[in-house]
Amino acid sequence: MFLPILFGFLLGVALCLTFGTVFFALIQNSVDNGFRSGLKMVFGVIVGDIIFVIAALIGTSFIPKVQGFENLMAIVGVIFLVALGLVNIMKGTPRLAYPKTRLGNFVYYFTTGFFLNALNPVNFVAWVAIVAYIRSHLHYSDAQQYAFMIAALVGVFSTETALAYYANRLKRLFTPRVVKIFNRTTGVVFLIGAANIAYTRLLEPLSKAMNW
Repeated sequence: MFLPILFGFLLGVALCLTFGTVFFALIQNSVDNGFRSGLKMVFGVIVGDIIFVIAALIGTSFIPKVQGFENLMAIVGVIFLVALGLVNIMKGTPRLAYPKTRLGNFVYYFTTGFFLNALNPVNFVAWVAIVAYIRSHLHYSDAQQYAFMIAALVGVFSTETALAYYANRLKRLFTPRVVKIFNRTTGVVFLIGAANIAYTRLLEPLSKAMNW
């Protein structure tokens, strides 16, 4: 049981260091608004991952089949990422308005992290692929599968919390020029993510359906 837990934890760490949209958004948010705001975003991300992992382990048969639901989610995800990308690129150092109450503050950052994670179909596919691999190739028992995936989630949460903490600690290194470059880089990453989702989840299936 030790090896599945160790491998799961290391996988969770590796998933956080792929320099995707969540990584850049988390770093940017922690630098701009502090560790606590970054931690709230981490909670949103991890809740999304927990939902994905449960669906991957139990199966998706309990999820209602809605015609075109996956395409709709892909469209919403593309719009969400394009909006974030353009805000970062055009404004350089975006300061989005959010509620000032304690609850509103938490909801704002939590939902930002959740939607950045949940609206990217690639994340769900990745968790399903991981579960399929440990079942078919590593032949893990049910207990080992659950231990592996729980450890992976712990790895994700620990790594993203550390990223938020150290990003804020290194805030003094982020001069106005560095912040501007970093934010625009983040915006480009968001746009690339949107383009990837649009191509793989919308354009490519449409092209095959129409025999282009």
